Amino acid sequence: MRTYLVTGGAGFIGSNYIHYMFRKYGDEIRIINVDKLTYAGNLENLRDIEDRDNYTFIRADITDSAAIREIFEKNDIDRVVHFAAESHVDRSIVNPEVFVQTNVIGTAVMLNCAKAAWELPDGTFRDGKKFLHVSTDEVYGSLPDDGESFFYETTPYDPHSPYSASKAGSDMLVKAYMDTYHFPANITNTSNNYGPYQFPEKLIPLLINNALAGKELPVYGDGKNIRDWLYVDDHAKGIDMVQEKGKLFETYNIGGHNEKRNIEIVNIVIETLLEILPESDPRRKNVSKDLIKYVTDRKGHDRRYAIAPDKIREQIGWEPETKFEDGIKKTIAWYLENEAWLANVTSGNYQNYYEEMYGNR
Repeated sequence: MRTYLVTGGAGFIGSNYIHYMFRKYGDEIRIINVDKLTYAGNLENLRDIEDRDNYTFIRADITDSAAIREIFEKNDIDRVVHFAAESHVDRSIVNPEVFVQTNVIGTAVMLNCAKAAWELPDGTFRDGKKFLHVSTDEVYGSLPDDGESFFYETTPYDPHSPYSASKAGSDMLVKAYMDTYHFPANITNTSNNYGPYQFPEKLIPLLINNALAGKELPVYGDGKNIRDWLYVDDHAKGIDMVQEKGKLFETYNIGGHNEKRNIEIVNIVIETLLEILPESDPRRKNVSKDLIKYVTDRKGHDRRYAIAPDKIREQIGWEPETKFEDGIKKTIAWYLENEAWLANVTSGNYQNYYEEMYGNR
C-alpha cells in the first residue's frame, strides 16, 4: 500500500485533494495528513473520512523539524504532497515574517526530512519516492491586460507581494534540491482555485457569505483585475496525474483557461445566488448588486494572471474539465447546503480580521 504524506490537508485545496484521492483509490492507498490547524485548517473538512483505517491525522507544524522527522521515521512515506502554506496576500502584507517562516523555512524542513528518509548511502534515492511541491501562478508576477500573453513554465519569476515572494523562495528551494541532490521532486504552479471548503477570506466564498448576510461586497480598485479560475477537483486530478505521469525534476503549470475580471466574479455570484435561492428563502432579499463597494486597492496588486497549461496537456494529458459556469453553481450550492460549516469558520477571529482588513475602507 502506497503511503502519502499530505501537508496542509485540513485546508481548502488539501482537503479536496484527500477527498479526491480516496474517491479514486479507496483502500489502495494510505494518507497521513499533517496540519498545524491555523485559522484556515479545519478538521470539519474531513469529517466524513476521519474514521477510515487508511487515514491518519497528525497535528504538527511543518517548521518543527523534530516532529516532521519523527513522522518519516515511523512511517515509510512514498509520496509527499506539500500544500501547507500561508496563502492570503492581504495577510502577507500585514505580517510578512509569518509567510517566510511557514512557506520558506517549512518547505526547507520538509525537503530535509524527506531527503534524510529517502537517500541511499551512494547519494541516490529509493525507487518510487516522490515529492510534489504545490505552488502558485503569483510567483510569475503580473501580465499585461491584453488577453494574449500567458504564464509558461519558462516565464521568469517576478513576485510582487510578500506571499508570492515567499512561495517563489520555496519553489527555488525545491529546484535547488532537484539540481544539487537529484532529489525526486516536481513543482506545480496553479491558478486561482475555487470550490467547497474554501475559507471565506478568499474572493468567491467571501462574496457568497456577505451577500447572504446582506453585507457589503468589497471590490479592490476598479475591479478589473483578471484572474484565471480553476475548479479545485480539476486541480486535485492534475496533481495526481503529475505524480503518476510527470517527468521528475519538471515544473507543470495547472491552469483553468477561465479568465475573469474580479467585478465579473462579483456579478456572477450575485446572479447565481438569485438563480439558485428559492423565493421562500429569507436570505434572497439580502442579495443585491447594491452591496458592491469599491475599496482602496491592494498594495502591489497584480493586474492579470493567466496560465497556459500546454505542457501538462501535451506531456500528461491533463485538461480542466469543469466549465466556470458549472463550477460556480456547484460551489454556491455547496455553501448553501453547508450553512453550519460556514457559520463555524466565520466566527471569532475571522470577524476581527475581516473588520481589520475592510472595516475602515
